[in-house]
Amino acid sequence: MKHTIALEGLEFFAYHGFFEEEQKIGNKYGVDLFVDTNFDDAAQTDNLEGTINYMDLYEIVKEVMNVSSKLLEHLGQKIVDEIYKKWPKSALQVRVKIKKFNPPIGGICHASSISITH
Repeated sequence: MKHTIALEGLEFFAYHGFFEEEQKIGNKYGVDLFVDTNFDDAAQTDNLEGTINYMDLYEIVKEVMNVSSKLLEHLGQKIVDEIYKKWPKSALQVRVKIKKFNPPIGGICHASSISITH
């Protein structure tokens, strides 16, 4: 059986970007996170120890988003790496999507994004 824990629509104001100006003025970012795991034990026992705590997942994303980076790709990989580091046996697959709202591309664009599935 496949189980997934998801955090969708997370929003952060952060200072990421290739251009120096982006790292000074900041921007709004969105993150969607999906972690495949097996939470049979938690479902049967009603015990948090049998699953991945989504509050811990949020803290990982928040910590990564608080460190300025040039590329969304780098942020996404850091999130994936930290999740596997904390739950090496429980996290079976991680999918993350990071959006930068109103990217500086010289035209109208609601958001640019990257996705990683690992």
